[in-house]
Amino acid sequence: MALLTLRATAVGSLPHKNAETAINLIFEKFKEIPFWPQLAKVDKHEDMTVQYLQGIPGIKYDEEHGKFIYDAQSDEFFTELEEFFMDYESIINEKDFTNLDKYAITKPYTSAIPLYLDRLQKGNYPFAKCHIIGPFTLGTSLCDTENVCAFYDETYREVLIKGLTLKAVWQIEQIKKASKDCTPIMFMDEPVMSQFGTSAFITVKKEDIIDAISEISKVIQEFGGLSAVHCCGKSDWSVLIDAGVNIINFDAFAYAKSLGAYTKELESFLKNKGYIAWGLVPTLDKDALAKTSLEELEEKFEKATDYLVKKSNGAISKDLLIKQSFFTPSCGAGGLSLELAQKAMTLVNDLSEKLKKKYEVC
Repeated sequence: MALLTLRATAVGSLPHKNAETAINLIFEKFKEIPFWPQLAKVDKHEDMTVQYLQGIPGIKYDEEHGKFIYDAQSDEFFTELEEFFMDYESIINEKDFTNLDKYAITKPYTSAIPLYLDRLQKGNYPFAKCHIIGPFTLGTSLCDTENVCAFYDETYREVLIKGLTLKAVWQIEQIKKASKDCTPIMFMDEPVMSQFGTSAFITVKKEDIIDAISEISKVIQEFGGLSAVHCCGKSDWSVLIDAGVNIINFDAFAYAKSLGAYTKELESFLKNKGYIAWGLVPTLDKDALAKTSLEELEEKFEKATDYLVKKSNGAISKDLLIKQSFFTPSCGAGGLSLELAQKAMTLVNDLSEKLKKKYEVC
């Protein structure tokens, strides 16, 4: 497998209203790790918290409140549940993909994936990025009629974990068909991880989050992918390391020093071939993005890596950090103007190219 060292990709969402235009931008800027975009301005079903609900049992649309909910009490749900678990068993444990397309992501939940797969077929890419919403974020965003989060319902939490796993496997298998020598990188988007430990989730057990992410991560790896978690804020990074993911992606523009409290865990993570994906391009701060330059981002990266070397008392070397680092924007670009989104994609690509030359990485 090729190394990810100092390469570039992006987190997921773009502001485009036309999928083909978005895909053209992606394949122009990301020639080593292209990704498929979430395009909520094309259709509201492409919103991150909705996009992966297709085909999962118990999901209903609440017309009165204008949102999707889960119903784990109806007779219909228990009928669907039996079939769902049988499908999971045959797909994941027996590698029988007969029913895998039942858990595909199709229109109106995506406009970009078919175009993305078509472009993958026409090129030679060492990696291809894909993504799902993380189980903690989905489980705390999706509620029932009593406004109880799905993550607190043990049965339905398991449904979401397995449903997201099937979504991940479907994407991995599609990428393999499109480009057999390409390694899929599956990101789990977990923005709510930045709230773990606060009063909002005081009763959530650390072990439950680790188990949820770990279950999905192990299947991603078993099916030939690399597993990643994106969190666009501060977090307890030990949770993600303990979950066994290959890649940690965070907002390094605003929170570059947040890794410093976890140098012992990071040392082991990096020495076991884990990667840090530095979200250095500030897509969450429009003013900062408008003002920032390639030189500023390079300086931020150098200061951040030097800080980790110092905090670890040299246990994490600069050479190791360089080898096990690559770049993304700080978060999705869906809330930006087209012009700023293009600047963000250009900056992350240019940062990658500049640092690969600086550190003589092929």
